Amino acid sequence: MTSAQTTKPVTSEFPFTDADFAQIANVAKSEFGLNLALSKKPLVYSRLAKRLRLRKLSTFQEYLSLLSDINEDAEKTELLSALTTNVTHFFREFHHFETLNTTVLPALLTRAKNGDRIRIWSAGCSSGQEPYSLALSVLGAFPDASRYDIKILATDIDPNILDRACQASYPKSELEAIPDAMHRFLDLKSGDPNNFTIGEAARNLVSFGVLNLISDWPIKGPFDVIFCRNVTIYFDAETQRHLWTRFQNALSPSGHLFIGHSERVTGTATQAFRSIGVTSYQKNQPTVNAAGN
Repeated sequence: MTSAQTTKPVTSEFPFTDADFAQIANVAKSEFGLNLALSKKPLVYSRLAKRLRLRKLSTFQEYLSLLSDINEDAEKTELLSALTTNVTHFFREFHHFETLNTTVLPALLTRAKNGDRIRIWSAGCSSGQEPYSLALSVLGAFPDASRYDIKILATDIDPNILDRACQASYPKSELEAIPDAMHRFLDLKSGDPNNFTIGEAARNLVSFGVLNLISDWPIKGPFDVIFCRNVTIYFDAETQRHLWTRFQNALSPSGHLFIGHSERVTGTATQAFRSIGVTSYQKNQPTVNAAGN
């Protein structure tokens, strides 16, 4: 497609031109780092038309004016929720948890017993299944983890989805993904017959917070493990390269990074990691020459 060509306007309830789409895409990029190709125009329309109806607006230009209002941060959050897909489940991409349990956790738990500080980060935690899976993994290997300095930070850009994560309540249909041996760390007999709750021991290991990955990170590292899976797929190549380098710098000297099945570490960070499994990496430790320099 040449620069002179445009897609056909969407013929529907609200006029939605290429110019409207470009402005929406610019907001999504500047606020959240999202990369929206023009091919996403019909999807963007279908998801945002609901917001226009709810806010009783007639055009996308009115909606863009709303987004520019300094008092409408909540609508920007709704925009983010509409444009992203929070698909997740417990122990998703189970091979990552196998690597965590067999290759990573044993050394970390030994360090914890010796008094070291252990920090794990679930970046882009969505509705909480990932950080709680991490907590269950820690407890499965180390039931008295709460006695030691082991913490899991769980962050997401969307405060609405974090509210759901903090509730720690999930449909019982999701129990199938959780290994039976870990059910002892769940509350299966809550008052709601359709849901179960993450047990107190696992909940106490996890702290939730709102964080935009393309903004400043007001968090303390270093982290021994970072899970950031199926998040960078929303970013353009430059933003991805920058983010991998930031994760590299946030990790401890021998820290581990786990990413989504369709993601790849790119840029200068490729030299900083070695593969230890499918989309599983360990940071290369600095080499010391014979003279000790």
